[in-house]
Amino acid sequence: MTTATVTAPTGTNAGAPRRSLAGRLVDRLGGGAVQVVMVLLGIFWLVPTLGLLVVSMRTSEVNNAEGWWTIFTKPAELTVDNYANLLGSGFTASFWNTVLITVPTTVLVIGIAAMAAYAFAWMDFRGRDTAFLVVVGLLIVPIQIALIPVASLYGAADMFGSIAGVVLFHVAFGLPFAIFLLRNFFVGIPSSLLEAARMDGASEWKIFASVVFPLGKPAIASLGIFQFLWVWNDMLIALVFADTGNQPMTKYLQSQMRQFGSNVDILSSGAFLSLIIPLVLFFAFQRYFVQGMMAGSVK
Repeated sequence: MTTATVTAPTGTNAGAPRRSLAGRLVDRLGGGAVQVVMVLLGIFWLVPTLGLLVVSMRTSEVNNAEGWWTIFTKPAELTVDNYANLLGSGFTASFWNTVLITVPTTVLVIGIAAMAAYAFAWMDFRGRDTAFLVVVGLLIVPIQIALIPVASLYGAADMFGSIAGVVLFHVAFGLPFAIFLLRNFFVGIPSSLLEAARMDGASEWKIFASVVFPLGKPAIASLGIFQFLWVWNDMLIALVFADTGNQPMTKYLQSQMRQFGSNVDILSSGAFLSLIIPLVLFFAFQRYFVQGMMAGSVK
């Protein structure tokens, strides 16, 4: 009885499954040519921002006479007078008003939402699920529907036009999303950690402060960035509830609109000055922001 010997075909790709067209395209996405294209696309998207920066550093007469790209042949037209004039006006006061509105709002939203999210995720109490459904339902309530009732309430409480009124409005409408986001993140924390802490005699507050809150830093950082940027760039609430003495930057820049001109010199320089703090915040917490965005994507 003879046995046949089967020899496998030689070659590096012998026996390997044939890749599909989609698979080969995915492999090519990491190539150097694709990375160059992505860099070029990024530069292309930054061109309008570069143009706005150039416009902010030229006088209104020059901007009205020629396009911003002429700066490559006329660099002497660049000046910081627009920024100096803006900082010497009421913009500085509006900047600090924006800080006084944004920072307390962000801190209050994170603190209240984190405690509420822990309660909804890990504490048993009567009506917990119903209360959480009510919070989720508040996500669909538009801000515009509350402007008139809240304005009437602020008028009766003598809070209309104050910074405290603006802060409270932002906190009220920022909490539903914040609680929903943090609760879903806290639920993913292993229950064994909390049970071990309870066995050691830790109270609910101790568990929240020592276990849950530190583990939730990525989600909390992401929430903080989103909340900060939302309040920092808001104009609708400021237009309705902030008076002239307490107006943030967005309302101040809107008030500088000229009747027969676009005043792009003021708006462009104000836009870049208002970008400084958000950019610093984003790059300072970029690591936590990425972790929060990736949370739950892998186990």
